[in-house]
Amino acid sequence: MAEWRRVFEVNLFGHIAVTQALLPALLRSKGRVINISSIGGKYAMATYGAYAGAKFALEAVSDSLRREVAPLGVQVVVVEPGGVRTEIAARGIATANDLAARMTPEQEERYGGLVRANNELMASGTASGLTADAAALVIVKAVTARRPRTRYTAGRDAALVMRLGPLLSDRTLDRILAANLRRHTPKGATA
Repeated sequence: MAEWRRVFEVNLFGHIAVTQALLPALLRSKGRVINISSIGGKYAMATYGAYAGAKFALEAVSDSLRREVAPLGVQVVVVEPGGVRTEIAARGIATANDLAARMTPEQEERYGGLVRANNELMASGTASGLTADAAALVIVKAVTARRPRTRYTAGRDAALVMRLGPLLSDRTLDRILAANLRRHTPKGATA
């Protein structure tokens, strides 16, 4: 639970705290809130419950805030990146490995292969992802557009998932995500 709370503090409550602190100035200046979410804020992968939950919540908070402050001249925009070449994957993998090291033998049997597959998937997705500079250009566009969209994707993977996701049933999406994960599953492990 402590790890879940930490993930929500970083990925949800931090955004809310900053927005609340700056809201008086945003209202005076008719400014703009840019929330950095994730494709994980729309589609949750196995073992990503805490992160996806926080990002799903950020999406909802952003929608609600946008509807509250639009009549007051403040715009709210969400940026939804896919894989971006930053240190986040290495930190995520280290956290996953730390949690995995504390698993019981039963948990290791049940989840060990899944954790290792997700670590491989995360490393692979980050390595082939958007550069930080390219992601920053999407954020700059969200900040400077005269009439910004409510959402911007960053990266081909994000654009593809956001376009195809709504067209697929939950079960079909489950099968696609499972097949992608299987490609990264160590031999002899289950994911």
